[in-house]
Amino acid sequence: MSALIVLDTNILVSAMMETGSAHQALAACFKRQATPLVGSALLAEYESLLHRPELEPRYLLAPEDREALLDDFLAVCRWQSVYFTFRPNLPDEADNHVLELALAGGATTIVTQNVRDFQRGELRFPHLKILHPKDWLEELYHDHNDC
Repeated sequence: MSALIVLDTNILVSAMMETGSAHQALAACFKRQATPLVGSALLAEYESLLHRPELEPRYLLAPEDREALLDDFLAVCRWQSVYFTFRPNLPDEADNHVLELALAGGATTIVTQNVRDFQRGELRFPHLKILHPKDWLEELYHDHNDC
């Protein structure tokens, strides 16, 4: 079974703007090298950011292609309901739902470009890694090579 992860919204958005490590992290999910969790709050955030007018010029994909990519991504995700919250916890209130989703679903890792924001929480969850996509990919491929 592949590891359960949560892709922060900035990863999905960046993957649609460039071909760097965020793009590669999304590709790893499509290859079923990890199982991303998604819940109602994260899905709403994904959908909102795909249609922000100020981001439109930076996207590599047309609006209908972004929608199709999101649909394909959701097909490889596992839906997770969140029944508890840990608020206040993180300095940026908008990040709490990502942490709560990871905890509710038993994720091993949150993949984000805002690692520091998640590490500054009031509560500690030592079993949950917070990794930049580049670091997560290195760990993922290192683990695959050890098998």
